[in-house]
Amino acid sequence: MSDTDGKKPLGLGGTPRSGQVKQSFSHGRTKSVVVETKRKRVVVPKTVAPGAAPAQGNKSHLGDPSKRPAGISDTEMERRLAALRAAKAREVEDNERRAAEELEREQERARKREEIETKEREDRERVEALQARADEEARVKAEAEADAKRIEAAKAAPRPKPSASAPAPAADERGPMGAKPGLAPARSKNDRDRDSRADDGGRGKAKGDDNRRTGRLSLNDALAGEGGRTRSMAAMKRKQEKARQKALGQQARPEKQVRDVKVPETIVVSELANRMAERAADVVKSLMKMGLMVTMNEPIDADTAELVIEEFGHKMVRVSDSDVEQVIETVVDAAEDLQPRPPIVTIMGHVDHGKTSLLDAIRSAKVVSGEAGGITQHIGAYQVTTDGGALLTFLDTPGHAAFTSMRARGAQVTDIVVLVVAADDAVMPQTVEAIKHAKAAGVPMIVAINKMDKHGANPTKVRTDLLQHEVVVEAMSGDVQDVELSAKTGEGIDKLLEAIALQAEILELKANPKRAAAAAVIEAKLDVGRGPVATVLVSNGTLRRGDIFVVGEQWGKVRALIDSKGDRVEEAGPSTPVEVLGLSGTPAAGDVLNVVETEAQAREIADYREKAAKDKRAAIGAATTLEQLMAKAKADKDVSELPIIVKADVQGSAEAIVQAMEKIGNDEVRVRVLHYGVGAITDSDVGLAEASNVPIIGFNVRANASARQSANQKGVEIRYYSIIYDLVDDIKAAASGLLKAEVRETFIGYAQIKEVFKVTGIGHVAGCIVTEGVARRSAGVRLLRDDVVIHEGTLKTLKRYKDEVKEVISGQECGMAFERYEDIRQGDVIEIFEREEVERRLE
Repeated sequence: MSDTDGKKPLGLGGTPRSGQVKQSFSHGRTKSVVVETKRKRVVVPKTVAPGAAPAQGNKSHLGDPSKRPAGISDTEMERRLAALRAAKAREVEDNERRAAEELEREQERARKREEIETKEREDRERVEALQARADEEARVKAEAEADAKRIEAAKAAPRPKPSASAPAPAADERGPMGAKPGLAPARSKNDRDRDSRADDGGRGKAKGDDNRRTGRLSLNDALAGEGGRTRSMAAMKRKQEKARQKALGQQARPEKQVRDVKVPETIVVSELANRMAERAADVVKSLMKMGLMVTMNEPIDADTAELVIEEFGHKMVRVSDSDVEQVIETVVDAAEDLQPRPPIVTIMGHVDHGKTSLLDAIRSAKVVSGEAGGITQHIGAYQVTTDGGALLTFLDTPGHAAFTSMRARGAQVTDIVVLVVAADDAVMPQTVEAIKHAKAAGVPMIVAINKMDKHGANPTKVRTDLLQHEVVVEAMSGDVQDVELSAKTGEGIDKLLEAIALQAEILELKANPKRAAAAAVIEAKLDVGRGPVATVLVSNGTLRRGDIFVVGEQWGKVRALIDSKGDRVEEAGPSTPVEVLGLSGTPAAGDVLNVVETEAQAREIADYREKAAKDKRAAIGAATTLEQLMAKAKADKDVSELPIIVKADVQGSAEAIVQAMEKIGNDEVRVRVLHYGVGAITDSDVGLAEASNVPIIGFNVRANASARQSANQKGVEIRYYSIIYDLVDDIKAAASGLLKAEVRETFIGYAQIKEVFKVTGIGHVAGCIVTEGVARRSAGVRLLRDDVVIHEGTLKTLKRYKDEVKEVISGQECGMAFERYEDIRQGDVIEIFEREEVERRLE
């Protein structure tokens, strides 16, 4: 039975106020009451005191087996009821905990709202105080100025004489503070504001604060729709700041800042706006007023940018793209920072005069045995420590004519030039060229007369031949040191080292090892496994592992440094040759390596140099006028080309080969290098060769397995060379095959026409007499009339009497008829000649 059975619910007339209580039951500490309202049925949990007995209805229900579900024992029923009571208890605890948390959150929101209101009130009072102080000061100042004006006016006006009938006002007739009777005393702004706040009901709101939003916007306020949209906190702060500036007299608009805007040759509109600190839309609008319909992502030229900058009131500073290279340090070293450095000695001379053998004898190595054909084909850089402890840096340059540019680079980075001349061969063409490079570089020279161990050695002849090139040695009362030596036996090498040390001491070579490194690229190559590798010679500063650098059109970060002995080092000082790993590409030999601070700077400089080089190459091959276009087209049509692809082991050799190829040819034939590079021959090279139908020249490199297979399938010819003599000769012979054979004419006779006959079936036949030489049937003929060539062709018939003959000698008569030509007259002269084709070769 329910606790409410048989009882009327509370309320007037037996009707419940909010709903009808239908059933009540309890489990443990929780009592639930079922209330049925007009809309829905709600179960309301109620807490029962601990120890209270459960409701009788539940107990009777538990003890009544007929109302218990089938198959449920008393123990199971008790367990289920206990679980239900525990669940109800947990639910009540959760409700209480959530109510407490909601109360805490509401208190926290109220606290923050109060803090915000307090801060706003303090800011408002501070602004009002500043405004009041400023108004008071302005009022006092105005009153002081008015008093001063009145005093000045009173002094200037004539003072009237006092009248006895006009008594002075009594002191008791004046109002408070000395005011005149009938006038209210002067009131300050603070008093007026206080009265205004009192009129507002004591709320203390100033004018303009009615629309201010206080605290957070609640759901009830939003639904009520009262007040509308209010000003944000940021807007109120801006209003307060304006009021404060006005109170402090800072209402004046700040002066526009004039900027120095750097503008290159072309600049994007958005970038120009950023540099001027102006809105991009305003810059676009200004350009449209000028008649230029551009967007913010389009470039404009420097002249247009100057007009825009002047319109906005800024100053323009013209810069060029090359200004990116200004990050490279060009400081002048102080005298106290300079330290002595080893001299850089370059060995120069003619082919096979013993340069590399001399260097081998100095550093006790065997380099010459590894050179193809016994000649040096690369620039080698080595460091040698002499017996006296002096450290010397040697550069070995090739002596062949094709390596002129490499020798020139060697002379540009050297301090001392050792000119090697063979005593049995005297001065040769490359010796003269080395002398010119040394003089152009302005470096001192030491003459090493080598091969003194040979039987035909004549050092006197060498010294005499050098006089023809303005090289006067000390043995002939000059200022150039000369040493007689033999690289084979080692004789005189000590004297050469002493002469180098003496010359270096005179030069007083110094460098600053504490600055950013600068180095010259001696050689560069593409090494399998290590990537691009450059042999550099540090000229100033110290190059360290991890430095970021830019060299020519490439940049990189020093990954490793390897010295001339093959050992890894952490740094390289002045006059030290090292191999540098970590380049983005293979640089050109002779490029300068400079260390910069960041990768962005290095990449920017490399991109600029690459773009400048590309523009330069395009400008050289471009035709700008119609006449140039026609001349270029005609020249390309008349000139036969032999295109080739060159791959070499190092950059210096590739450049030397390309320069040698450019010298091959004449006005009719030329060699064109479609592509040259460093490294092994790859599939891409074979593909280019197939597309262009050209051969591939490999100098000290080979094609990989894939490239060889591809070349065999596509029919691409690959030729390998290790000596530049053979390469140049073969290319020259191939280019000679493109030359047209030379046609030589040999005059063999003259004949004069005595009479002209008309023969049926043949036409006009000239009756002639051979006046000189011989007339042949197979020869070519020209018809001369008054020494003017009228016709050139061949003979159709040559007859002696009625017989056809092959030739007619001088003094005999004959009959001649021309092939497809009959305008012959008496008195004309026939010139007989023979053509001979002669094969031509390039010199």
